[in-house]
Amino acid sequence: MSLQDFAMAVMDSTMAAVPRPTPDRAALERCKIISHRGEHDNKTVMENTLQAFDAARAAGVWGIECDIRWTADLVPVICHDPSPARIFGTTIELSALTFDQLRTRVPDIPSLQEVIEAFGSDTHLMLELKAEPWPDPTRQREILRSLLAPLTPATDFHMLALDPTLFKPLDFLPSESFFPVAEINVNTISKRTIAGGYGGMGGHYLLLTNRVKQNHDAHGQRLGTGFPSSRNTLFRELNRGIEWIFSNDAVALQRIRDDYLQR
Repeated sequence: MSLQDFAMAVMDSTMAAVPRPTPDRAALERCKIISHRGEHDNKTVMENTLQAFDAARAAGVWGIECDIRWTADLVPVICHDPSPARIFGTTIELSALTFDQLRTRVPDIPSLQEVIEAFGSDTHLMLELKAEPWPDPTRQREILRSLLAPLTPATDFHMLALDPTLFKPLDFLPSESFFPVAEINVNTISKRTIAGGYGGMGGHYLLLTNRVKQNHDAHGQRLGTGFPSSRNTLFRELNRGIEWIFSNDAVALQRIRDDYLQR
């Protein structure tokens, strides 16, 4: 664990211990929870797999976040890292394998097409572009355009990226379907989000302050905050008007939200 991750973990534990008032019913109804890489523990259910996404959908979670990378024959697949090593133990990089080779070696890594066909009709897709070389940008643009064609941008899906320049090849999509994500560079990403007329931006809930929120509210843009994991952190976000909640504990948060709506 990096020093930054350790510091965030300590702060998360502190924030989770702070009691929060129950949000009003309107805030609970507006709440939209997004399962970060699906409902997974990376032991029995692995991240970014159809099984993980299906577990989130079955629990009523509104959206799923997943990561797009490319095989050697330019099939977009769902995997966070350049290599499946961390999750599946296969050390070769995805970009060195054709899709058929990848399917043989790591059958649980789905293609983007499989995710869209399985979940695009009833689950909001947050599709994150990863920073990696595009060997054939024109062809890759057309592949994504074709795969996304059955869906309505900004209604059925958003495109995410840590670097907003990754959106440039996707000129067939409206700007409001783009959703940059900040790490610690909140001010930079905030300015680029406003300048680009994007749908909003994401980032850690401790870094996307009320001042940042007010600035984006003024431009009709929403924030998506990660990664609440407790009732108190969820309620903190809802009480300050955040609607989109990215979480590694999405099913648990969904149950909390649903339970309070039924009271």
